[in-house]
Amino acid sequence: MRPTIADVAKEAGVSKATVSRFLNHRDRLLSAEIATRVEAAVARLAYTPSPMAQALSHGRSRLIGLIVADITNPYSVAVLRGAEKACQEAGYLVMLFNLGNDIDREREAIDALAGYQVDGFILNTLGRGAGLVDADALHGKPAVLVDRRHAGMHTDFVSLDNPAAMKAACGHLVEGGYRELLYITEPLKGVSSRRERTAAFGNCVAAHQPRVAGEVFESNGEDNDALDAALRALRKRARGARRAAVLSGNAVMTLRVASAMARLGWHFGVELGFVGFDDPEWAPLIGPGLSTIAQPTDAIGRTAATCLIERLRGLEGPPRQVLLPGELVVRGSSGGP
Repeated sequence: MRPTIADVAKEAGVSKATVSRFLNHRDRLLSAEIATRVEAAVARLAYTPSPMAQALSHGRSRLIGLIVADITNPYSVAVLRGAEKACQEAGYLVMLFNLGNDIDREREAIDALAGYQVDGFILNTLGRGAGLVDADALHGKPAVLVDRRHAGMHTDFVSLDNPAAMKAACGHLVEGGYRELLYITEPLKGVSSRRERTAAFGNCVAAHQPRVAGEVFESNGEDNDALDAALRALRKRARGARRAAVLSGNAVMTLRVASAMARLGWHFGVELGFVGFDDPEWAPLIGPGLSTIAQPTDAIGRTAATCLIERLRGLEGPPRQVLLPGELVVRGSSGGP
């Protein structure tokens, strides 16, 4: 069995408090003879102190709680990797809680991680409802919100610059001659990132009217017939020489659109142009390659972790907002005849 601080104390013939003073480099509080005895006992027993216990003795666990809305979403995984790397470099470990898109688990997640004495939180929550009411739910811990804002929480926020990214995607299609546009998103439901992209799409269409028209379709992922019908209606609106294109709100929606295109027997870049948010590794493999807005997921995760660690180290001041630029990756889906 791994030796404990009590074993060291017994071996050296001193109290546990004395051993603790030695381990925390407070030898000046000990006589030379006692310090030598403790040092010898530590060596004989090959004792190594628990990093967790040492951190807690200083009021820090060196743990960061990371809560994600849906771990099956490639975006969440990529942001997690960036945050974990930054935390590790700063001497912190990450504890993950996956909500599984269940809004009722938000407060449960906060309470569970707080029970492990995490020093702070990185939150990619569902961003709506009363599950995470306000900052009081955080047990006095600092937090950083990622991707989704929460009306009751005034904390640092890190995200893609959604308006600029949509402007780039929409502008690229307009420059390519597309005049009938359809933005397909998951149900808005008060989720800030979805609402921001939808609003930015509306602004882009308005800026190019009357030569460009656009509509928004919210897909719940369960009604394939409705999605197929929305794509057929888009093609019908285009007619003649007007070209039609789809923009998708994230990688989840991109897969749904790709499935619909297969059901309809259509091809990206031919019947419909396409640009989607997120750049999963399979995007170049579908059809002629899917044009995308690549999110700086690693930088988002790293920035969120850095903001939190700065707060843990004493940084004060009002909440900060960091919006990072996306990258338009042009492939065959936004080309075509």
